[in-house]
Parts: sequence; C-alpha cells; structure tokens
Amino acid sequence: MKLHEYQAKGIFADAGIPVPESRLASSVDEVMAAVEDIGYPAAIKAQVHVGGRGKAGGIKIATSEEEAREAAESILGMDLKGYTVEEVLVEAGVEFKNELYVGVTMDRAAGKPVAMVSTEGGVDIESVAEETPEAIAREHIDPAFGMHPYQARKVCYEAGIPKEVALDVASILTTLYDLYESKDASEIEVNPVMITEDDEVIAADAVMNIDDDALFRQPELAEMEEETYEDELEKKAGEYGFDYVRLSGNVGIIGNGAGLVMTTLDLVDYYGGAPANFLDIGGGAKAERVTQALDMVFSDDNVDAVVFNIFGGITRGDEVAKGINEALESFDEIPKKVVVRLAGTNAEEGMEILNTELVEVETTLEAAVQRAVKNAEEANQ
Repeated sequence: MKLHEYQAKGIFADAGIPVPESRLASSVDEVMAAVEDIGYPAAIKAQVHVGGRGKAGGIKIATSEEEAREAAESILGMDLKGYTVEEVLVEAGVEFKNELYVGVTMDRAAGKPVAMVSTEGGVDIESVAEETPEAIAREHIDPAFGMHPYQARKVCYEAGIPKEVALDVASILTTLYDLYESKDASEIEVNPVMITEDDEVIAADAVMNIDDDALFRQPELAEMEEETYEDELEKKAGEYGFDYVRLSGNVGIIGNGAGLVMTTLDLVDYYGGAPANFLDIGGGAKAERVTQALDMVFSDDNVDAVVFNIFGGITRGDEVAKGINEALESFDEIPKKVVVRLAGTNAEEGMEILNTELVEVETTLEAAVQRAVKNAEEANQ
C-alpha cells in the first residue's frame, strides 16, 4: 500500500523528522488560502501515486500570487501518468545548498533490510544505482537487533555526508528505520533531504509503502488506503479481484495461476505474438468468474484474440468447461475469437463438453497459443 506524500510526512513529523510547513488543498481557492498562510516561495505538489512528478509537470514553485494560481489551475485536474490529480500539497519552499538521499528498504538477496545514504539526492535514486552505484553507501541491518546508532553514523560517513550535518542526517536515518520496522513498511525514503545555508536538515519529500499483508496490525494506516487505478480496465480488475496488468499487445491472455499465465505470455511472445495483458483469475473458474475475465479482455480495444489456459487442480476440468460455456452463452455476440486449452483433472471430459461453436479447442498449450496468435494476425488483415 502506497501512502501519499502528505500522509507520509504526517507520520515523519510525528516521529520527529523535520518537514516543511504544508497544507492539503483540493481546489484553486484552497491553494490560494494555503499559500497566503504559508508565504512565498511555495511548492505546489500533485498528490498521486507515481514517481517523477516534477518532470511530468506535477510540481511547481510559486513566488507570487499569480504564479500560485497558475500552478494550481494547471496541476489540479491534470492527467499525470494516467492518474487524475484531485489534491495538491502546498508546502513552504526551502532555500537549500545541498540535497541528499536517505532510505531503507529490503535487500531480498541478502535477506535483510538495508539502509542507504547518498549525496546524489534530488534525482531518481534508481538512475544513481544503475549509473554510479558507488555514490550510494549501504548498511545492512539485522532485524533481530535493529539499527544501532553507530551503523547510522557509519553509513553517513561512507556516503561523504558533511560533518556539520552528519549527526542530524544519521538521526533521520535512525528514525526512518524505526518507522520501517514499527509500521511494517516495505520501503521508506526521503529524496531529497535538503540542507539549508544554516545547516538545518529538512525532509522535502516522503515515500512510505506499507506491506499489504501487515495492514491487519496497522489499523490507522489501513484507513489511509485508497484504490487508485491507471485506467478503467485496472479499476474493473480491482472490482473483480483479479491480478491484472495491461500490456501493449493484442493477444488477450486468461489463466488460473500466476505461473501458468506467465508461461502463456512467454509463449505468445515466442510464437511472434504480442501479449495484451496478464490476467490471473485464480482458482475455481466458475461461470461468473469466467464471465468477468472475458468481460475484462473483451473491453480492451487492443485485444484481437484471446487464449484461455486453464489447469484443473481441485477444480475439475469438466466444471471449468461448463463455466466457460455458460459464460460465453451470456454474450449476445462474441466479439473476439477465443481459444481454450484445458489440462489437469478431468481435462478430457472438459474438452468434450466445450461448445466448439463458441470457442476453438486445442489439446496443447503450444497449439492454443499459436492459433490465438494467428487469429490476432488475421483480425488485423
């Protein structure tokens, strides 16, 4: 679960991390009232769950009433990487001489949390990690003991943090780790930590993502969760409870199980097709579930053909076939050709039950994928 910047900063402030004065606003009038209270310069920042807001025009600095109004009018309601901006954070501007990066995340290879500090703040830390990894100092933390103060000081020293602010930066890092642990975060960072001319350290940004599986013990954070989707298809997938990712191709893919869907996706690519989506409907492919899945892929204008790859485990293949028949019969007109491959428990019985007037049937996954790719090619001719 992703927190908005204003939500994360509220948590940071409560924990003692210095953050700029700010107000949340959802209209131009509210923005103007906020900057009147806060003063100039002021940063007006889109509150959406995406990175790179500044480069996309979602963050603007206003030094006058006219600039503040123009920024509010341009940001509120804008489409920012597929998200509509409904709220902005109006924040006091910070005069700074240096920008740092401070964060904690899980190093899955090491099996431990890792604290990271860099003097290359204010830019995408992923780019820094890829292009100049030596610019990021790292310190792994034993979760059984937590972060020791000396570890925070050590990683700041290795990153080359100026001695005038090193202890303050180490304090921020220690607090971030405490929040990472106590709030069940999967990632927590400040980019940038701004250093003022007076050597004050201020968290000018805030990123905090929470482990979904731990929300049951974080009721206050769970109340902050909101459903945001990049488009109507993702919204529909959320309503249906599907694991769904939209891709750029034209072959719709439906399967029960993430591994099975990934295999199908790879085969579509292997046989010269282009996958349109990843859609895992999970176990128990009954008629309603199948209907919802087909509604998903049929609603995607990019899809020209569909391949349905089902493995019958606890759910028998004949029951799945009945579900597919019932689902397709519910459509007045089947808009795109559907190829079905069944395997597993009672697969042969299921293949016999499938209505071949509604679907094309193949006994192997390879053959099903090849036919779906061919159907998609023919639909474009």
